[in-house]
Amino acid sequence: MNLARHSISPTDPLILYDVRFDPDCQIFTTSTPEGFAVYRALPLDLLRKREVSGGILSSVVPMHCSSLLFLVGGGRDPRYPPNKVVFWNEALGKEVAELEFREKVRGLACRRGWLAVALRRRVVAFEIGESVKRYGEWDTYDNTRGVIAIATGAYSTLLAAPARQPGHVQLIRLPPCPPPVPVGPPPPIPSRPPPPTTKHSHSVIVAHNTAITTLAVTPSGRLLATTSVRGTLVRVWDTATGKQIRELRRGSDQAEIYGVAFRPDEAEICVWSDKGTIHVFSLITGAGPLNRQSKLSSLTSFIPIPKYFESEWSYAQFRIPTQSAHISLTQQATARDANPDLVEEEKCTVGWIEASTLHSAADAPLPATEYQLIALTYTGGWYRLALPKMKTSSAPMGAAQANGTSSASVRSGRARSPSGSSVTAGGRTDKGKGVTRDSDRKEGRDCTLLEFRRFGSWDGWG
Repeated sequence: MNLARHSISPTDPLILYDVRFDPDCQIFTTSTPEGFAVYRALPLDLLRKREVSGGILSSVVPMHCSSLLFLVGGGRDPRYPPNKVVFWNEALGKEVAELEFREKVRGLACRRGWLAVALRRRVVAFEIGESVKRYGEWDTYDNTRGVIAIATGAYSTLLAAPARQPGHVQLIRLPPCPPPVPVGPPPPIPSRPPPPTTKHSHSVIVAHNTAITTLAVTPSGRLLATTSVRGTLVRVWDTATGKQIRELRRGSDQAEIYGVAFRPDEAEICVWSDKGTIHVFSLITGAGPLNRQSKLSSLTSFIPIPKYFESEWSYAQFRIPTQSAHISLTQQATARDANPDLVEEEKCTVGWIEASTLHSAADAPLPATEYQLIALTYTGGWYRLALPKMKTSSAPMGAAQANGTSSASVRSGRARSPSGSSVTAGGRTDKGKGVTRDSDRKEGRDCTLLEFRRFGSWDGWG
């Protein structure tokens, strides 16, 4: 019997031009060739979508959970001129305002009532109310990446942007951020803003020797994280004093860091890069999980050793699974040549959430919560991750423990599921750079994959 030869071709990959969380990581937005969509982060749910014709949106930035979105055109066929920021009111379903500049918009950052726009050599801040008012403008270094960060907590004032010299960061003080409007009856005791700061309007931190690639701040604005072009170190700074308080090592080889995010209670920080790995570091000394260090670090008081051996390494990590490991490299290269808009499979953005860990305790008055991670890939993957359970000492009041829902460490491998289904991952990791065996890793260092789902195709984009 002769059987015909058949070839199996992969389905058309999903294209996402932009994926980003709102400042509180309660929702996230996506931009696709068909338009944009807004999702609930947990549980994953499509809240609304809007078809946009006539071009591509390179950025869709939500202002918290309000109906206001900031749209920027881009790509080979931009929907709006790249030098404009369009204010879109989703409740009204139309554009309500726009800002026009003389050059391309590089980046955006927002908080309640404020918008900061990063251009190539300057940052401009606007106050948004009944009308849009220009507040101030500051010169920067050649900021082609549009690096900018703003504190979003109640009464915070910090806006961080590159300074005039490469590797320097300027700290700009805006008027205090108003607290969110409470839902339901007002609290019995009105909250009071903290005393006004006595610092100057802005200051400069000499963070790196090369250009800044990532800036992140805590909601309160107390801490600042910076990375540079080399992509090996994450430095954490006290914005009140300008002093470096931690230096964390992502790895030893050069990488492009996509982003850094602080845990809302400032106890931990995570970083992700083009290596496809998410690293989690503890920021609390003597409480909670401990970052890894070289065995030679204890000898620094006795003999001079390279600074590399003094570094703090992540205590937990997770590798984004390769969805198309079964596709040959030739097919992947052919697909990318045919569609240059495709992005690397491991490109992602990560946010911190608070999730319930108690499901069946009838005697518990309130469900327990813990901080977890949500990773969103630019190929439409949604991963909910629990941090590994570690032996911890008693933490000070207000410092959350980084415990996962399961003490077992699950290896992240190829995770595939039907549309909308939830799975966990197991097996080995194969990223085309060699296979990592379970025995090569220390027990308890991997985050636990609690749930995996797909977005962007099963919800109607197709």
